[in-house]
Amino acid sequence: MSMQDPISSLLTGIRNAQARKKSEIVVPSSTKKIALLELLVREGYIDSITLEEGKKPLVSILLKYHEGKPVIREIKRLSKPGLREYVGKKDIPEINGGLGIAVVSTSKGLKTDKEAREAGLGGELLCSVF
Repeated sequence: MSMQDPISSLLTGIRNAQARKKSEIVVPSSTKKIALLELLVREGYIDSITLEEGKKPLVSILLKYHEGKPVIREIKRLSKPGLREYVGKKDIPEINGGLGIAVVSTSKGLKTDKEAREAGLGGELLCSVF
């Protein structure tokens, strides 16, 4: 089975696990997924990640809850393989009035919308998290 959009698959896995109140999920690993997950850990949306080496590298994600509710209320893929969405530094959207984050893939790596604006970088909008 070929995976057409691994980032979308990761986000769907997180959404489904939180809907089922799971504390941890394990997904196939890739460089971009790890960078995205590290950004989500840094921003406080997930608890931690652990890399599992083996024949097929995996990443274990420990999800974060506050008073029994998931910290991530909404996680959405913005740019899709069929329609990539690129923005300039002035056009980076604010998610829910600045309460959420947009993840932007820039030439300097994955950055939040605030970090990309401060660095004066545009790029591909990967996802929004609130």
